[in-house]
Parts: sequence; C-alpha cells; structure tokens
Amino acid sequence: MAKIISLINQKGGVGKTTTAINVSTYLAHFGKRVLLVDLDPQGNASSGLGLDVRNLKKGLYHALVNVEQPRNVILHVEDAGHDLMPSSQDLAGAGIELVHFDNREFKLYDVLRQVRADYDYIIIDSPPSLGLLTINGLVASDEVMIPVQTEYYALEGLSQLLETIELVKKHLQPRLEIGGAILTMYDKRNRLARQVVKEMREHFPGHVFESLIPRSIRLAEAPSFGKSILSFDGLSKGARSYKSLVKEILEKDAQQETKAIKEEPKKKFTV
Repeated sequence: MAKIISLINQKGGVGKTTTAINVSTYLAHFGKRVLLVDLDPQGNASSGLGLDVRNLKKGLYHALVNVEQPRNVILHVEDAGHDLMPSSQDLAGAGIELVHFDNREFKLYDVLRQVRADYDYIIIDSPPSLGLLTINGLVASDEVMIPVQTEYYALEGLSQLLETIELVKKHLQPRLEIGGAILTMYDKRNRLARQVVKEMREHFPGHVFESLIPRSIRLAEAPSFGKSILSFDGLSKGARSYKSLVKEILEKDAQQETKAIKEEPKKKFTV
C-alpha cells in the first residue's frame, strides 16, 4: 500500500510545487511506483510536467465529484517516470461544490483508496491555502511535509499551519504524522537564510531535513520546459539537492519500517 504524503504550506511561493514534482521524479528514479496528485486548482504541477491544463477533458475534479473512476483520470508522464492525477480548470469550483457533499473532508481519501495498492508513494501537491481542498489532502495522507522558504517571514503562519494539522489529526485523521520541514530557496551567502535554518532546527529538532534546496535559476526554468530538474539538468545543484532529499526520505522510511517489524512481536504478546 502506498505511503501518502501531502506537501503543504498556506504561503505561496515557497517551492512547494517544485518540491512535489522533483520528489516524485526522484522517487521514481530510485525505482518506486509513484503517483503525483495535483490538488491545486492553479494546476502548476500539471503544467510544470508539460500538460496543457486548459485543454484537459478529465482531471482530479471529475474523480472527486464521482463522475469518473480514479484510474480513468490518471496519466503517465513518460519523461518523469511516474503517474499524475492532473488538475484542471474545473477544480477551482470544487472547494465550493464539495461543501454540499456528505463526508466532504473524505472525498480525496475515498478517491486515493481505490488506487493506493498500485503505488509505493502518492505525493499530493496542495493549494497555498487552508481551505477544504487542503483539508481533503491532509485527511487522505499518512504524513505531511512542509516546504519552508529560508527568507524573512519564513516562520510566519507556521504555527497556524501546525495547529490545523493537529486539529485534523485530532478530529479526522488520527494517524497523520509530520514528516518534516523542507528548507527551500536557500542561499548560503545570505546571513538571514543561515539564521532561518538555525532557528528551524532549534525550534523543531529532528523534524527538519538535512538537505537544503538552493535558490536556483535552473530549478526555476525547468517547469517552463515541462520538465523536472532531473530531466532538465540532472547535474545541477538543484538536482543534486533533491536527489539528496529523496535519499533522506527513503532512509527514514526504511528505518521506520524496520522499527515497526521489530516491535510487531511485542505487540502480539502484550496482555
């Protein structure tokens, strides 16, 4: 069964979609079966992989409102090596339409449950807001990763985001965990950026990935060519950073799996 990870930050421009695309691509590069879910009505993850979202006839919206089976809206992105459940212009109205549905917070959960066995990882690119679509992404997920820009005001709104995650965990998805913060747009020449990294690691020990995603022209250019950084410039600093990040993710998951296997016999014989 796939591990489902939401990338979330209500602040825009923090590198969330770039991270979603490149984490998905590198997971596939390392041999994992991956589905990227574009939950953002802007459709940047879809267009960043070369799709024209304006002309898509089917997308995530159609699966959410029960018009289509999830497998009928999934596309394979040959260049990236993974599957994509694309956004479309219709998704912009989904946040309003879903309000009238029963169990509206669980619509994406129900969609992904139908395809979860087909993948090792499902990565959700959430909208830059804390609205109903984002809540759907959290409820559907096992884990949350938070891209944080290493610039002024980086920590602004982070406490609100963590409170929202905690509320979802308490009332809707008790198994939801915080996988960690991903520090993006890092410039080691910038004293403020170094200070943000230091503060993040002091305030959230053990919950900040070691890999730092740099501010990079090549990372910014890649989506305009409809490519991941691996396809666009696999030897660039940005490519090396995302490769390092995904190695961290895989190592952490392997350690958790090993720990779970060791603890399983203890659970069985506990009275």
